[in-house]
Amino acid sequence: MNIENAKSQMRKGMLEYCVLLLLKHRPSYASDIIQQLKAAELLVVEGTLYPLLTRLKNDGLLSYQWQESTQGPPRKYYALSPEGEQFLAGLDAAWTELDRTINYLKELKV
Repeated sequence: MNIENAKSQMRKGMLEYCVLLLLKHRPSYASDIIQQLKAAELLVVEGTLYPLLTRLKNDGLLSYQWQESTQGPPRKYYALSPEGEQFLAGLDAAWTELDRTINYLKELKV
């Protein structure tokens, strides 16, 4: 088994949660989201992010608003919908439980 493949699968599983966490703080457009993820050392390309944003929007977890830009065409800013906020709360609970489980197993002395 290749460790890079395993890491890639873990990142893919976390991406939705990470995007929702970013949008909890403020509405953002795709390039901002990519930059924030890169700053957190989670590398994502537009070809991965745009389909995820579209799926989250279609699932009712995100809303969007077009805003004028001084640097080109209008930009689509994504924000959490009320349903997205509830879903994120559920993911937060799941993450806390998973984190507790992983830490327990890491510290287990058999």
